[in-house]
Amino acid sequence: MLQPLAFRISAAAGFLGVALGAFGAHGLKDLLARHDTTAIWHTAVLYHLVHAVVMLGLASGAVWRRGAWLFLLGGLLIFSGSLYVLAVTNLRQLGMVTPLGGVAFLLGWGTLVFQGLGRRAGAGQDAGGAH
Repeated sequence: MLQPLAFRISAAAGFLGVALGAFGAHGLKDLLARHDTTAIWHTAVLYHLVHAVVMLGLASGAVWRRGAWLFLLGGLLIFSGSLYVLAVTNLRQLGMVTPLGGVAFLLGWGTLVFQGLGRRAGAGQDAGGAH
């Protein structure tokens, strides 16, 4: 994946996080209250927005941390995505999928812990592959 594309995907993820937060607070308020899943929706939005910002930072950096970025994207899609669907449908079985997204988040953060940000721009490839 190219860094400029990752930047755009990250920005779109941030946009979508804000839109879904507003939609949950207004358009889905009654449905979420009926299902007693408002807190689940809020958790999905919180993790969505936090990780979208981190992804944007990674995609903006002089050193492209593709591996970490991809793990965080996967976590966002699986963790927040499963919680969004669970909150709207009240299908509690989807809660079994959510931890997989949490593991992807942990892998993304762990990748950053072990890679660090020590290499300078122009130093070549990161641990996740080519620029």
